Amino acid sequence: MSPGALSARPSITLKLATSLDGRIALANGESKWITGVEARLETHKLRAAHDAVIVGSETVLADDPELTARLDPMPGKQPLRIVADGRGRLSPNARIFRTVSLGPVAIATLETTDLDALGWPSERGLQYWMTPPDLATGHLAISGILEAAARARVSSLMVEGGGQLAVSFMRAGVVDRIEWFRASILLGADARPCLGGLGLEKLAAAPTYQRISVKQVGADLWESYVRKN
Repeated sequence: MSPGALSARPSITLKLATSLDGRIALANGESKWITGVEARLETHKLRAAHDAVIVGSETVLADDPELTARLDPMPGKQPLRIVADGRGRLSPNARIFRTVSLGPVAIATLETTDLDALGWPSERGLQYWMTPPDLATGHLAISGILEAAARARVSSLMVEGGGQLAVSFMRAGVVDRIEWFRASILLGADARPCLGGLGLEKLAAAPTYQRISVKQVGADLWESYVRKN
């Protein structure tokens, strides 16, 4: 999908929290915590500043996050918390289901998913976005997620992870801004990358961004980028 294919799509921010060499977790999945307390506080502020946040099912399986904006004082409204799960892997006992009372939740899944068979709950504040698959891969299509987000009146969406979901948004050409927190550690090639493969064959095809700010947050570096036209 090209950036202009869906006129009502939300603006997309990709949030990354990585090592210096762009890794988000060790090979065994350990990731708490790569960045420090100050960087994590800024992440909560970013969540509160967006209409919605989205993660992939792998992130939920690994970390069982709540995905709320936890600030003092707490924001008056929580972002819509979205999980992309085309394979129906979420446990009915996942924290994202158990915390619907704290703010709305949406599960983006394929239109063929049998919700009853999975035992996923049904309660107020919980939405299921049943979307058609990507014709080329059979997986969840970013276009379907964005169309559902537009219908839900989401105007700003922050992608928090993991690497495969992040690269899916990048391949779709819809990432408008990157907020990148980098810790001063190195994890090596066997650790998990912040982006999956882009499949580039020419440097000229690489997505290009312009850095607009850089600041120190605790021991970490926070860089902001916007997409170059």
